[in-house]
Formats: sequence, structure tokens, C-alpha cells
Amino acid sequence: MTVAAWTGRAGPTAEAGAGEPGGPGGAEGTAGPAGPAGAEIRTSRRAVGLAVAVGVLLLALLLSLMIGSNLLAPGEVLHQLLSPDGTGNTSVIRGHRVPRTVLGAVVGAALGVAGALMQSLTRNPLGDPGVLGINAGAGLAVVLAVAVTGRTGIGFYLWFGFLGAGLAAVAVYTLGSVGRAEATPARLAIAGVAISAAIAALIQTVILTDQQVFNEFRLWAAGSLEGRGWPILRIVAPVVALGIVGAALLTPSLNALALGDDAGTALGVRVRRTRTLTMAAVAVLCGAATAAVGPIAFVGLGVPHLARAVVGPDQRWVLPYAVPLGAAMLLVADVIGRVLVPEEIQVGIVTALLGGPVLIALVRRPRLKLL
Repeated sequence: MTVAAWTGRAGPTAEAGAGEPGGPGGAEGTAGPAGPAGAEIRTSRRAVGLAVAVGVLLLALLLSLMIGSNLLAPGEVLHQLLSPDGTGNTSVIRGHRVPRTVLGAVVGAALGVAGALMQSLTRNPLGDPGVLGINAGAGLAVVLAVAVTGRTGIGFYLWFGFLGAGLAAVAVYTLGSVGRAEATPARLAIAGVAISAAIAALIQTVILTDQQVFNEFRLWAAGSLEGRGWPILRIVAPVVALGIVGAALLTPSLNALALGDDAGTALGVRVRRTRTLTMAAVAVLCGAATAAVGPIAFVGLGVPHLARAVVGPDQRWVLPYAVPLGAAMLLVADVIGRVLVPEEIQVGIVTALLGGPVLIALVRRPRLKLL
């Protein structure tokens, strides 16, 4: 992967449409002087914004390590991380808070990037990774695994969640491209909604007939980082890293497709191949995140909007922003869930509560822009 894939300083659409409404390099609030000087100014502003986003992520990481049943000062956190013994707060920090914090960052980054890809793929500003039925597929696989085997625990059904997410993505793409028709954004969205509804009915059928499955699914479906340790992180992190690298390599093609299929084809983009690979990247990212911690609402929907508000719709900048912003958003929600009430609230519930008002505000905007 080259630097150009992330920064957009090279490639056929690097500055195409910069500063123009609807162009891959322009958006409201991003227009500036024309020509090379204007491009350099926009790049500098975006780079500064990215540094700020990374700073916000570092603050969220620190808060996640500090706040818990025992509140620790920043200096104490650093001391415990560097301490050689494994007792007291050191055990709590290294054994519980660090893997929970790192997993939260990994899952948030995965959902943020998956949401950006999903909205670009479907050309829908309200698109979410769940639109492709990936969350529902992972949920059905978890339910069936527990019902058939009788075994419970995230370490056991993590792999089934991966499998279910992948099969759901394949089913959506197959249904969306049935016959001679292309897998257009609208067809993919409709296929995802239809398959999600069918899977939801199957899940309800199973959990209402088996109390053990119902209890296990209820805990998983809330979306939580609690109890996820190093073994889960070692499985999920490489998968998410692979998905993010793949997404970065797709960004020039996605920018070209934003101009339309015909324009994308004229620029040398293989439309069907790009859509297939984008769906695969979404399935990998969202499937890994969902299998590990359960379905998490709003992160995949809200983060791309935050990124585009700063850098415009150029995917080569939206995705780098989505990584720290998604990670920070999930970690902040997790911290809020720990302190909001005496008993911890699952992070999936907190993101849904925080995201509801924001979603309403997005829908009520006079003009909801994506491209």
C-alpha cells in the first residue's frame, strides 16, 4: 500500500472535481483556491485535521484505561503499564483494561471504515453496514451454534459469527445480481433489507424455543466489550487490519465510481470487480467486529458523516479519518457506559442512545449530501 492510496496525492481522480459540488475532491466547506496552491492548502488542512483526530483517539485511549471500578490518575496508569509485577492494579490494567481498550479501538475503526465503504457503495448517506445483512447473518450463526451444540462463550461462537457474516454478504450480493442485472447500489440495499428481515424471523423462531439460546443471544446482541480478552483480540485484529488495507486500495476506484458507472468505466475502473471487492471488505470488517462484540449501532453510520464534514467525499481522506474517529467514538461510548449508572451499560446500548438524536438531525437536514 502506498502513501498515495491514503492521501489522494496521486491517481486518476486525485484532484478531479476538487472544490466542485459533487466532485470526489470537493464538498461544502472544503472549496478553496483553484490550482496547485489550492490543492496544497486543502491537503494541509486535511492533514492537520487528521492529526487532531489522532489526538482525540489518544485521549479516548487514556480515558478508557483510567476509568473503571477504580479511577486511576494518568501517571498511575503509566506506572502500572511499565511495572514488572503482576499484582493489584497492574493485573487489572494489563489483564482487563488494556485488551478491552485495544479491542474497542479495533472494532470502532473497523465499523467506521465499513460504514464509509457502505455509504460509498450504496450511494446512500444513511447507509450502514447492517444494510447488507451482515449483522443479521452473524447473529443467526451465533444462535444456531449455541442451539445445536449447547456450548456458550464468545471464544466458541466467534468463528460462527465470522462464517454467518460472510455467508450473509454472499447471499445479498447473489440476490442483488440475480439474472442479467448488475449488482447496482439500489439492488444491493433492497437485497440486504430482505435477507435481514428473513434472518431476523429465523432468529426469533430459535430463541423463543430455547431458553439457553435466548439468554446467550440476549447478552451478545446488546454489544459489549466486557469479558473480551487477549485471545479474542488476537483473532480479530489481523482480520480488521487486512480489511482496512483492502479498503485503502479500493479508494481511487470508489472515487471514480462516485461520478457514475459510465464515468468510472471511462476512467478505467472495473465496476463489477470494484463492487465485489468493496462488499468483501465490508463483510470482513463488519463481520469481525460483530462476531467479537455483538452488533454495534450508529458508529458505521455516524463516523463517515463526521469525516466528510471535514474533508469532503474523497474516500482517500474519508477512510483515514474513519479509523481514529471510529475508534475514539466507540471508546468514549464505552467509558460513558461505565460511569452513567452504578451498573455498567453495554457499549452497544450507549451508541444507540447517542446516535438516535444525531440520526434524526441528519434526516431533518434540508439537503443530506454524500457525493
